[in-house]
Amino acid sequence: MTATTPATTGHRIDRRVPAGRLIVYGVVLAVGLCLMFAPFLFPDVRAQEVAARICVFIVLVASYDLLIGYTGIVSFAHTMFFGLGAYGVAIALKTMGAGFDAILLGGSLGVIAALVLAVLIGLLSLRVKAIFFAMITLAAASVMMVLASQLSDFTGGEDGMTYSIPRFFSPANTLIEGSDGKALRIFGVAANGRLALYYFVFLSSLILFLAMLRIVASPLGTVLEAIRENEMRAEAIGYRVVAYRTAIFCIAAVIAALAGIVRATWLRYTGPDVALSFDIMLDILLMVVIGGMGTMFGAVIGVVIMTLAQFYLKDLMAAGAAATADVPLIPDLLNPDRWLLWLGVVFILLVYFFPAGIAGTLMGKGDTK
Repeated sequence: MTATTPATTGHRIDRRVPAGRLIVYGVVLAVGLCLMFAPFLFPDVRAQEVAARICVFIVLVASYDLLIGYTGIVSFAHTMFFGLGAYGVAIALKTMGAGFDAILLGGSLGVIAALVLAVLIGLLSLRVKAIFFAMITLAAASVMMVLASQLSDFTGGEDGMTYSIPRFFSPANTLIEGSDGKALRIFGVAANGRLALYYFVFLSSLILFLAMLRIVASPLGTVLEAIRENEMRAEAIGYRVVAYRTAIFCIAAVIAALAGIVRATWLRYTGPDVALSFDIMLDILLMVVIGGMGTMFGAVIGVVIMTLAQFYLKDLMAAGAAATADVPLIPDLLNPDRWLLWLGVVFILLVYFFPAGIAGTLMGKGDTK
């Protein structure tokens, strides 16, 4: 007998990429290009701050998605690891001076501290049920927040600390000199240390994000998804569930600490409100839900939507209130002080129309059943 092929039976294998996936890939590519050329597309200081924040938070949210989306681990200690990286760099730059050696040493110590804590929490706590593990991580994060506030001689307390960064990243540093002896302007943007600092943030974030994409596409990512779907079955077929869960918890902690290093270098300030606050943890959770759990690209979409809303929704509402000043009730509803109300409405609508998150819902549509 001759073997049958799709051609002889009249069936063909459909290798077309579903339309939903193409939309997600297109949006992520557009976001990536906007971030790559952000200094030239959006040269004002506020827009560059938004772009840098988006870069860092994409890494932070994607690393958290490794836990909650790919492995089913609910942790409230992610900002603790983020803060350890940030405080490590901040303390080193404050005590050692503005040098790359301080960033390297302080960052390394922050990452090591995050890794050690992650190993301890993982080995001691990941055997318990999910809700108890979540409570343990919440307690750990709360303790770290208290320590950062109380050890003011080292951390600056509630006020945090400001510090200088290497002169290479200073706006006064000329990267490329023009004919007039000043920094060469490329498409109207000065080639100085500020530009170098932004691309340090962008390239660091890009490398970390690509590393996470490689992790989820590797055999480790497949095992993590198996553990998420059925932990008992994964253990029955020979996988050491606690070891794998601890490993990904440590990887996510290290990546979060590295994101903290980048953020601290960009801000030149580190304090509890920007590194350890529970508000940041809530933002991360919202970004994951909006973008879609279990999709790295969902982190990109969730971070962009949430960050743009946080920075520009009030301005948009103010413009809307001014435009409808003669209309009854509308200007009052669009009062910028009510921006959190409208942010909540937008979040509810997104969850209603995209129950698996924007990326998760779109990437699920059109897939072959």
